[in-house]
Amino acid sequence: MIAKIKSCGLLGIEGYVVEVETDISNGMPAFEVVGLPDTAVKESKERVRAAMKNSDLDFPQRRITVNLAPAHIKKEGPFYDLPICLGLLRGSGQLPGDEADEYMFLGELSLDGALRPVTGALPMVLCAAKAGIKKVILPKENAQEAAVVENIEVYPAGTLAEIVAHFLQIERLSRVTVDVEEIFRQQAVTCADFSEVKGQESVKRALEVAAAGGHNVLLIGSPGSGKTMLAQRLPGILPSPTMEEALEITKIHSIAGVLPSDTALITTRPFRSPHHTISAVGLSGGGRIPRPGEASLSHNGVLFLDELPEFNKSALEVLRQPLEDGRVTISRVNATLTYPCNTMLVAAMNPCKCGYYGDPVRECSCSEAQIHTYLSKVSGPLLDRIDLHIEVPSVSYQDLESGRQGESSESIRKRVNEARMRQAERFAGTGIFSNSQMSPSQTAEFCRLGKEENELLKNAFTRLKLSARAHNRILKVARTIADLEGSTEIKTAHLAEAIQYRSLDRKYW
Repeated sequence: MIAKIKSCGLLGIEGYVVEVETDISNGMPAFEVVGLPDTAVKESKERVRAAMKNSDLDFPQRRITVNLAPAHIKKEGPFYDLPICLGLLRGSGQLPGDEADEYMFLGELSLDGALRPVTGALPMVLCAAKAGIKKVILPKENAQEAAVVENIEVYPAGTLAEIVAHFLQIERLSRVTVDVEEIFRQQAVTCADFSEVKGQESVKRALEVAAAGGHNVLLIGSPGSGKTMLAQRLPGILPSPTMEEALEITKIHSIAGVLPSDTALITTRPFRSPHHTISAVGLSGGGRIPRPGEASLSHNGVLFLDELPEFNKSALEVLRQPLEDGRVTISRVNATLTYPCNTMLVAAMNPCKCGYYGDPVRECSCSEAQIHTYLSKVSGPLLDRIDLHIEVPSVSYQDLESGRQGESSESIRKRVNEARMRQAERFAGTGIFSNSQMSPSQTAEFCRLGKEENELLKNAFTRLKLSARAHNRILKVARTIADLEGSTEIKTAHLAEAIQYRSLDRKYW
């Protein structure tokens, strides 16, 4: 008898429906899994055998063939355990009726029949909803994230026996629901506040511009000037993600296996700060089974690279294409996967190895050759993709000892939110959320300059020897500064401030 059970697989951050076909026929006892299974899928037959035995269910001692369709896509991961087991139960007559046709099943089985959580539950349930499947049964640890999907019923289970009892009408599983609006209401920005930062008003202003437009930032200054402290407070002024952005963030964290079990939806923007010893694969993603890297885990949030020149050069160069395109493409023999990484890059570095080149108080001990070698660790093409280059001066004693408190993150965040709302209206229906994501045609449409502004940009382009990419990024930053001022047009003051943020790379490089 042939039984068919619906499950799901993953390609990147998108799911696809997998039909688990089980054939039980006469012949010598055997158990074969076909349909391009990986090692974890092939091993599922031993987990299924033990789970059925320890759940007081009969394992059919006949010839068993399981096909995972479509057969041309490689199947990876242990979440086919449950659908294979239910296919055996249905094929052997232990699971009556056609009710199972209404469900999609996901879950790894332990040897005692308990269900273990799986990674990527959210994108797989989204796939089920898109395919018209109305009900899903999966491990209870994955229930919260799955329940945020609209128009689908989520039934969590703890053991195989509970699922069998559900279909035998002995004890039905309870449906789980979550209130998405309540999740967004309960969100709280718990990061440190900008009011704790003494002085550095010009740097705070630059970070406000960066947050308002989603622009990449480079902070360069002497040790102890507050670069890391400022960067760590940046999430506190970023706007709350939209529902669409929150779903994308949660999908990536779910696939990577870093989503907390008690979290239904990530409603705050991620802040990732990898150590400088990270590899190129760890930063961009990849591996034998391609997984998202730090660039994708910071999607719609902040990727902070402290001590930028200390990172491996090959790892930094890997970021060039993702920063430009907003996505990472990983090519392997079996498949080509794409992960989104529309991240806001914030990098911090010293101007030289000793850290005091250009410092007005302490003298630099590095030779010109050492300074050149240190700075050349960061390539020009990578710098060209960073919109704002900000010099962070040392904090004076007067600023440290003054009792005056700086502006709070909350008040800065209000201005950032207002600027983002203007951008949301401007880009409605285009699938982009900030000025930094504008295409060249959109930049030409929304960043038109007057005669005076055009002349200013022409002079800056010539004198600073800027690239075409730097030209476009100046226009995008100027558009963001105008949005913060509530101006529909880019004025001379907006453009001048944007040009000022590009001059630092010419000072040092």
